Amino acid sequence: MNLDTIPDITMRGQDDPHGLVTAATPTVGQLAARIRELAGRPDTWWHLVRLDPARPDRVVLEDGGVRVWLTTWPPGHRTDVHDHGGTQVSTVIAGELTEIVIAADGVTERPLRANRIRVHGGGRTHEITNPGPAYAITLHAQID
Repeated sequence: MNLDTIPDITMRGQDDPHGLVTAATPTVGQLAARIRELAGRPDTWWHLVRLDPARPDRVVLEDGGVRVWLTTWPPGHRTDVHDHGGTQVSTVIAGELTEIVIAADGVTERPLRANRIRVHGGGRTHEITNPGPAYAITLHAQID
């Protein structure tokens, strides 16, 4: 009888008895699901909302290979023109923002309204502004 096989037999049924599986990078769909689920649980983040009229307020909610944060945008605030090096998923929870996309074929402007999941990345250059009279609140997730 070969006793070298006993540990494998006794560990049968465990997901990864030898620690060989590494954590997979989440997909865009998984990031979107995380944001949608979190947006539906305001009791976990609403107490973190801070209304600073001078600048957006950003609060990290989770960080473990995937960054998740909440941003409160004051009326009239505008970001610098930027792109996202990695993939980012976001949703507007309250208020409305405007995204201005700058591409080789021109500039487009569109409203970002509540309850819609947006994917940013892929070298798309844009800026975000809050043109309204009220604060806007967003949730974001990004793969580190």
